[in-house]
Amino acid sequence: MSVLQFGPYRVDITNTDKLLFPDSGITKGELIQYYRRVSDWMLPHLRQRPLALRRFPDGIAEEGFFQQRPSGFFPAWIATVAAPRASGGAEADAVEHVLCNNRATLAYLANQAAISLHGWLSRAPAINVPDRLVFDLDPSDDDFGAVRDAARAVVALMHHLGMNPYVMTTGSRGLHVVAPLRRETGFDEVRALAREMAARLVAHYPDELTVEQRKDQRGGRVYLDVMRNAYGQTTVLPYSVRARPGAPVAMPIDLAELDRRTLGPQDWHLGNAHRRLEKHGDPWAGLRRHATSARKAGRALAKLQDSET
Repeated sequence: MSVLQFGPYRVDITNTDKLLFPDSGITKGELIQYYRRVSDWMLPHLRQRPLALRRFPDGIAEEGFFQQRPSGFFPAWIATVAAPRASGGAEADAVEHVLCNNRATLAYLANQAAISLHGWLSRAPAINVPDRLVFDLDPSDDDFGAVRDAARAVVALMHHLGMNPYVMTTGSRGLHVVAPLRRETGFDEVRALAREMAARLVAHYPDELTVEQRKDQRGGRVYLDVMRNAYGQTTVLPYSVRARPGAPVAMPIDLAELDRRTLGPQDWHLGNAHRRLEKHGDPWAGLRRHATSARKAGRALAKLQDSET
């Protein structure tokens, strides 16, 4: 066992040689090192955001699990927030979620083999009010060019509605297109806006895009998943490692990179992501400063639709 000290916070590091990614020989120690390297870029996207931790104590070759509540052995200095269940109920039914607000917590979670970090679209204490709207673009096959085209269509619509889009490879199969929001509207209103946006896109690109949830009904089209825009739902967070062979990383990119034909969803991984950040910085660094109004975007969408009828 070794010890990492972060100011007043002590993190005991254990079993650093445990293989978490047996295909590539990546150990828990290397996961911890990665999260320490990228913490300055990653933490602004984590702070005050309720988390769902995807943990793999025995590595990704074994079954992992999602964890929301902090375990009883988690140190008291790790911040948490109580989130009432979406179905309502008594205050006692609230679920305590971990918050990752500092480097010590990030290192501690990595030592718990929390490979992937997924977060709400809202931040404590205003957990009922989202600060992001997200489109999760899911391909029906391995044609990532179709995903890039879909992302460009979403970006164009967001620009037309006065929103400021940001794009991220997910480290899995697709892309996320995110618009930062002013914290003035609830989840129901934001999800309704996302649905209307998706419906408009599908109407304009019926052969390329779909909102059909059933995979066998998509007909090779890219699925515009907006269901994440709901209370209690989560998305993978920027710079999170994914529990997939090769340890790919969810990587924010510049909008111009959508035009690069060689762009793929797993171009960055635990071994090279930090070098990209050290060279180019975080493309999402100014995201919160460019938040816009969901209500204003909704009015712009309604006006656009009225002008076409």
